[in-house]
Amino acid sequence: MIITKTPFRMSFFGGGTDMEEFFRENGGAVLSTTFNKYCYVNVRHLPRFFDYSTELSYSKIERVTNIEDIRHPLVRNAMKLLDMHEIRLTYEADLPARSGLGTSSSFAVGLLNAFYALKGKYADKKKLADEAIYLERVLCGEAGGWQDQIAASYGGFNRINFSPDGYEVLPVIISPEKKKQLNQNMMMFFTGFTRFSSDVQKMNGLNKKDKTAQLREILALVDEAEKVLTDKAADLNDFGKLLDYTWKLKRQIGTAVSTDSIDCLYAEGIRAGATGGKLLGAGGGGFLVFYAEPERQKAVRQAMKDLMYVPFEFENGGTRVIHYTPETYIPQES
Repeated sequence: MIITKTPFRMSFFGGGTDMEEFFRENGGAVLSTTFNKYCYVNVRHLPRFFDYSTELSYSKIERVTNIEDIRHPLVRNAMKLLDMHEIRLTYEADLPARSGLGTSSSFAVGLLNAFYALKGKYADKKKLADEAIYLERVLCGEAGGWQDQIAASYGGFNRINFSPDGYEVLPVIISPEKKKQLNQNMMMFFTGFTRFSSDVQKMNGLNKKDKTAQLREILALVDEAEKVLTDKAADLNDFGKLLDYTWKLKRQIGTAVSTDSIDCLYAEGIRAGATGGKLLGAGGGGFLVFYAEPERQKAVRQAMKDLMYVPFEFENGGTRVIHYTPETYIPQES
């Protein structure tokens, strides 16, 4: 039996520039972190006592005898990719899916990690990230960028650069005191709305030429935000101001990025004293994050009293196997 634990990510700057259609021509970069909310994938070989050979438990329960009959596209394609058979799989998570935290990609990374471990093989972070990107973007045909799979695999507070040659992961060099203060100044609330990121991406058409100017400006903010974190003389509150600016830029990209309800919530948070903030993920719903100094957080929480407040802490681990019990698996003769 294998259990993997994979973090969710919080993307601050550069979202949209990780789309392959954009960064192949313009370059791209994302500033993001993983935090201490996780998805767990439990995998073992299914004992041969049943009239089905594969059992999946997520928001639904599937029991099939043929891999092609699996409805969950990510699981179906991952099993075919790694030649997995006779599997019992359970998925659990600390936070809901389709909420702007890269949950689908965290599941993809954790699933691949579990499958490799079940085979008795080690897959490093780059291999898991690369194969999760291939699994979601190519095999499943889902629209979106590359940042989520990379963040979930590597973990930590990173700048991820994208180019025609691929990507590189660069840990952000920030003092422990400043990183702790940043964490304390961030507040996260669940809007209650969930959506498929790939649907939002298609509606907004982030790969279209008319979005290039906005995406280039969003890309430039990555440098500014990183400087705020790494320059000891920089005012950390500027990070919040830049969040506000990047959110306003992102609002210009497409109508599916936000809704009237989310716009009202955001405006209330700013009026209550938040310096800035943004909706996490592609848009349309999920989690709203604010930057607010400690003395203003009570007022912000009061303004968001109808939403669930979710405290969190930055984490550095990325995906990992937290339980490993080897199994002897002998394929059935065909």
